[in-house]
Amino acid sequence: MTTSDRTDLVAAVHERFDDVLDRLDRLVRIPSVSADGHDPEQPRRSAEMTADLLREAGMDNVRLAEVGAAPPYVLAEWLGAGDDAPTVLLYAHHDVQPVGTPEGWTSPPFEPTLRDGRLYARGAADDKAGVLAHVAAVEAWLATRGQLPCNVKVVIEGEEEIGSPHLFEFLTAHGDELQADVIVLTDLMNWQVGWPSLTVALRGMGEVSVTVRTLEQPVHSGMYGGPVPDALTATARLLATLHDEHGDVAVAGFSEGLREPTPVERDRIAALAADHHQIREDARMLDGVEYVGAPDAALWERVWYRPTITPIGMDVPSTTAAGNTLLAEVTTKLSCRFAPGMDPIRSLDALTAHLETHAPFGARVEVTRGHHNAAWTAEPDGPAFTAAARAMALGYDHEPAILGCGMSIPFVQPFSDAFGGVPCLLVGIEDPATNAHGEDESLHVDDFRRAILAEVHLFAELADELG
Repeated sequence: MTTSDRTDLVAAVHERFDDVLDRLDRLVRIPSVSADGHDPEQPRRSAEMTADLLREAGMDNVRLAEVGAAPPYVLAEWLGAGDDAPTVLLYAHHDVQPVGTPEGWTSPPFEPTLRDGRLYARGAADDKAGVLAHVAAVEAWLATRGQLPCNVKVVIEGEEEIGSPHLFEFLTAHGDELQADVIVLTDLMNWQVGWPSLTVALRGMGEVSVTVRTLEQPVHSGMYGGPVPDALTATARLLATLHDEHGDVAVAGFSEGLREPTPVERDRIAALAADHHQIREDARMLDGVEYVGAPDAALWERVWYRPTITPIGMDVPSTTAAGNTLLAEVTTKLSCRFAPGMDPIRSLDALTAHLETHAPFGARVEVTRGHHNAAWTAEPDGPAFTAAARAMALGYDHEPAILGCGMSIPFVQPFSDAFGGVPCLLVGIEDPATNAHGEDESLHVDDFRRAILAEVHLFAELADELG
C-alpha cells in the first residue's frame, strides 16, 4: 500500500477528531482509580463505557472479563480479514493512578481542561488516550472502508496501575481467545512532542511494605523522649541505609544478576544524548537539587537499565494531626524497579534481609511483599518492527526513536510468552511533559492525533509485512 491509498482514512481521522476528544473527555471524567481504598464501582463504570466505545467503533463480541476481585478487563474483536491475514492484539488500560495531592493540581483532576494545546486530567494520557487511540483507529477503517486490513483483537486492562495482580488468572482464563501474531501496546512515552518512539526495554517492578515498631503504643514525648526510641526516627535511619552517598542502591545482593547495557544499547543511549537542563525541567526538579544514582552511568542508563528503591508512602500522622508523642509504629511503602538480568524474587529476598538486619535501636521490623515482575527487553528487528517504523513515520512525519523506559508494564512479558514469543510493539501516547502519575497530568492534543494516524497506518503496514 502507498500513502495515497490511505488519503480517505487520514481525512476520516481529522474529520472525527473533535468527536474523539469529546469521548476521551467523557471517559476521563470517570475516576477509575484501581488502588485499594477507592470506590470499586468507578473502574467498573470505566470498563462499561470503554465497552460501549468499542461497540460504537464497530468491534464485535465486546464483553467484560471478570477475574476474581480484579476491576473488569474489556475484550473485543473484529475477525473479518480472514484466515490469511495477520491478527493484531491491541492493548491499553482504563484504570488510573490516585490523584496524589489535590491542591497540587491547577484544575480539578477529573474535570478535563484544555490549556495551551494540552488536555489536563488524571488518565488523560495514562492511559485513556491509549484506549481512544485504538477506538479511533479501528473506527476510521470500519467507517471509511467497511473493513480492516488485518484481524484485530482488543484487551483493555482494569488493574495495570496496581501491577496487574490477576494477570496470570486472566491469561489462564482468556489467553487462548486472545492469540495474535503481534501485540501493540499504546501506553508508553514518545521521545519528544512530534517525535515518536518504539520502546524496547522496560524495567520490572516490585512493592514492599516495611513496618517498624518500637513501642506497644504512642507515649508522651516529653516524659519519655531521650532514652525511648520512636518508630519514625528508627524508620528514617533504616531507610537511609538503602542508598549510598550518590543515591545509588546500597543493598547487598539486590542488584545481583544486573546486566550491563550491550554495545548496541549504549549506542542508542548516546544517540539520544541527555539534555540535563531539559530533564530537570521535565521532572520539575528544584534549583540546586542534584541528580542521584551511579555517577559513572549516563542519565538514560540510570533510568532504563539500573535498579531503584524508592519510598513512595508512609503511614504517619499529618503535621496538623500530630501530637507530642513518640510514635509506636510506622509503615512505609517501597517501590522497587528491577533492571534487565535481575531476578525480582532474589532481589526482594535481599531487600527483606537488609531491612530485617539493619533495624536501629533493636526495633522490630516486619516486611510484606506485594506484586512483582521482571524487566523486559527486545531487539527492534523483523517485519513487525519494520511495519511500525513506517507507520510512525507516516503518522508523525518523523522516524521513531528507539529507546528504553524506566517504567514497568507487567502485561508485556507474560503475553508475549503466552503467544509463543510474538513481537510486542510498545508505542507512545505520552511525552516528557505529560507528568503521568503526578499532578497536572496532561496529553498533547496534536500528538494524540498523530498517534491515531500512526495506528491507522500500522494496520495496513502489518497486513503488508505479515500477510
